[in-house]
Amino acid sequence: MIHPQAIVDSKAELAPDVEVGPWSFIGPGVQIDSGTVIGPHTVIKGPTQIGKNNKIFQFSSIGEDCQDKKYAGEPTRLEIGDDNVIREYVTIHRGTVQDQGVTSIGNDNLLMAYVHIGHDCIVGNHVVLANYSALAGHVIVGDYVILGGMTGVHQFCSVGAYSMSSISSVIVNDVPAFLMVQGNNATARGMNFEGMRRKGFAAEDIQALRQAYKTVYRKGLTVKQALSEIESSKDIGERLQLFIDSIKSSKRGIVR
Repeated sequence: MIHPQAIVDSKAELAPDVEVGPWSFIGPGVQIDSGTVIGPHTVIKGPTQIGKNNKIFQFSSIGEDCQDKKYAGEPTRLEIGDDNVIREYVTIHRGTVQDQGVTSIGNDNLLMAYVHIGHDCIVGNHVVLANYSALAGHVIVGDYVILGGMTGVHQFCSVGAYSMSSISSVIVNDVPAFLMVQGNNATARGMNFEGMRRKGFAAEDIQALRQAYKTVYRKGLTVKQALSEIESSKDIGERLQLFIDSIKSSKRGIVR
């Protein structure tokens, strides 16, 4: 399953059915689980752990040293889950000791061509990062997020679950869950209601989120005042609570 023109270090650990294409390099400290396919001209450096049934296309650079001038060769890590598709020229860097020392990618994500994921990022599950989108260091991306092509996310930002950005957006503040954002700098453009319907959200959850959006973004209230009004409701479901929590946890201030 390993092409004779691939280089796999003796200290790498690959499941027996892992495929490695020609001219690829798998370094020491790399662990790759069953069903994963590594295309040609791919570089994977460790310490990196890659799960099951991933497909990594040609010319990707996975687990490289980070682009942080403070980095001094510490043994930081990259962890990638299962069932991810990592397309051409994607770059994913390991973490730094200034953070948790690990960059983490979840399950069932699509990273399109030329995507960059910087050091110490945490990417959830079922995420789509379109072509040329980039995450600076220490970015957190929730489940089911879609970032449009050429979206850039500033370091230390959080992008909430089920949110979405349009093409060429520049995100410099935290994006609450379910939000749609656009522009440079990105501003709120509504909620991802079509995405909610496609995911089978209940009509009452969608209506509650619609009203919550109006409270935060249309009434001229401060964030604290808006949250107080939303939380005065006697019926806060799981979806609305996710929206509330994503605002409360913001450290950079939310997109307005």
